[in-house]
Amino acid sequence: MNQNTLPLLGITAYSGTGKTTLLKKVIPLLRQRNVRVGLIKHTHHDMEVDKPGKDSFELRKAGADQTLVASNQRWALMTETPECDEMDLNYLASRFDPTSLDLILVEGFKSEPIDKIALFRSEVGKPLNGLIDEFVVAVASNEIIDTNVPQLDINNPEQIADYIVSWWQKSQ
Repeated sequence: MNQNTLPLLGITAYSGTGKTTLLKKVIPLLRQRNVRVGLIKHTHHDMEVDKPGKDSFELRKAGADQTLVASNQRWALMTETPECDEMDLNYLASRFDPTSLDLILVEGFKSEPIDKIALFRSEVGKPLNGLIDEFVVAVASNEIIDTNVPQLDINNPEQIADYIVSWWQKSQ
């Protein structure tokens, strides 16, 4: 692996399956296993990470193309991309500091050619085959799935964290 390249593992699912809910449980478990995790989350909504009335918000809205806000606890870089049709996952991943992370989990970006864990719940009402491509390395579900890839219990975050650690160790 290139020293400046972090392994990317996608968590893909239909809306309403519980991607964020699962990640909120799995990320602390990965940290307990001494895995330093970055996260890229794709959203289809216009998002604001700052609040109206705050200086950084007002300065960004005044026309700054990039705004970096810093404190002793964290910093955030906001970049305006109004002419960007589709986000480039590799570019976004390259913004992370590879010396402070072991891997990057990617929520969304389901058509990207990266290894993925597909989350599936039949009660969402969408077909499994819409999630499966050649990059799916495991399926996490609340039922038995007919598939050739490893199956995980979507309701067992410990098992999913163990799988991610194993995947990460193989990716090094």
